[in-house]
Amino acid sequence: MNALILAAGYATRLYPLTLKKAKPLLEVGGKPIIEWLSDNLASVPALQTVYIVTNDKFASDFQDWANAYQDRPAFAELRRGRHREMKIKIINDGSKSDDDKLGAIGDINLVLTRENLTNDDLLVIAGDNLFEQPLSDFVNAAKHSQATVAVHDVGNLEAMKKYGTVTIDSRGVITNFEEKPPKPKSTLAAVALYYYSREVLPLFTTYLAAGNNPDQPGLFLQWLYTRKAVNTFEIKGRWLDIGSKETLEEADKIFSKL
Repeated sequence: MNALILAAGYATRLYPLTLKKAKPLLEVGGKPIIEWLSDNLASVPALQTVYIVTNDKFASDFQDWANAYQDRPAFAELRRGRHREMKIKIINDGSKSDDDKLGAIGDINLVLTRENLTNDDLLVIAGDNLFEQPLSDFVNAAKHSQATVAVHDVGNLEAMKKYGTVTIDSRGVITNFEEKPPKPKSTLAAVALYYYSREVLPLFTTYLAAGNNPDQPGLFLQWLYTRKAVNTFEIKGRWLDIGSKETLEEADKIFSKL
């Protein structure tokens, strides 16, 4: 299995903080957001390569971070303990501004195609999401499914207007999904943490070839659940989607204590 971290956005809502630094490279709790994610991913036993897709503006910054991260003695020791050689690879999607970006789904398809990844299962994570819970819990629950998305009960219908809203059956399979609905049907939010089996991955090309929106990753899920069974896994503990200065400050306070 491989993992893909989506980090090609320009985070214009966080300007001026993100004018010269990618959002996942901003620090919370004393280290970059991307490092918290990578440390969490390193605990997943089946993981081979972590791909980080970014844009041309910040690709060299991510490469510098990855080089330093992989040179740490702690990272080498963790890899030896897992009896494997987990690698980090930076992918430059070639975009230079918010105007010519490929979109999250476009970036996923780019990496799948360029790196020939459709023969292995794939874990996809937004580079601005943080989790207290080990990501290995999600993978262990998802690994026998065709597709699984993490969900979190926000507990507030009004707040759900900015999330992908999910309803599920008794088995936890999605029965309805709507991205940022004006009238949410539940308080269960889809989190930007996805598991896609090798059987599902070719459908990214099918989705894009039909002219569908290449931007928000939840839109692919909205298209997929009517064609394939999509399971859910409820995230316990805190989930932080860092989209504003307020949530960045909140994350800094929480992760400074960890």
